[in-house]
Amino acid sequence: MGNKVLVVDDQGFMRKMLGAMLGKHGYEVVGETDNGTEALELCKTLSPDIITLDNILPDMIGLDLVQDLRENMEKLPRIIMISAVSKQEVIDEGVGLGVSKYLIKPFTEDQLVEALNS
Repeated sequence: MGNKVLVVDDQGFMRKMLGAMLGKHGYEVVGETDNGTEALELCKTLSPDIITLDNILPDMIGLDLVQDLRENMEKLPRIIMISAVSKQEVIDEGVGLGVSKYLIKPFTEDQLVEALNS
């Protein structure tokens, strides 16, 4: 399993916190962004192994980005959705689109590590 991660979240403090957690556990943050449009472009240029993705972004819903990634990338990175949206139908839709794990904010570092290692 590769360790290159793209962090996508509209909140700067969350990107910083995720970056610190990921680095502590041997993952390399190769890019970060606060919006879905840039995330799609960064995926194409950086080829991350993993994406941590918030579901509420300023320009789109994270699940729409997952769909765009499926349509525009040869190989879909592992996607860990990290969101305050906890509706079961949203979680189920994400899993159906290819989301590997869905963490609900607030989450613990242990939950993140478990999601990354599963």
